Amino acid sequence: MNLKPLYDRVVIKPIEADEVTAGGIVIPDNAKEKPTKGEVVAVGEGKALDNGQLRAPKVKVGDKVIYGQYSGSAYKLEGVEYKIVREDDILAVLG
Repeated sequence: MNLKPLYDRVVIKPIEADEVTAGGIVIPDNAKEKPTKGEVVAVGEGKALDNGQLRAPKVKVGDKVIYGQYSGSAYKLEGVEYKIVREDDILAVLG
């Protein structure tokens, strides 16, 4: 992948929610929620601080994360949908 995020931005490949509930009910496409979980596929060099230094990112490539439902920008590359978010929009790392 040739997508390199700048500064404190992170590229995430969303993980789609299950199409079947635990009870076996199939969820149609128009009723699905936007994904809020994903895998980090690229990380910028860090956040620029007021003193001119860069703060290293807290997440790394391969981390599974939860991010804000309406945060970031969607980007499609070679038929694959990605989400580009600021590191601050990542709520948690699944561990």
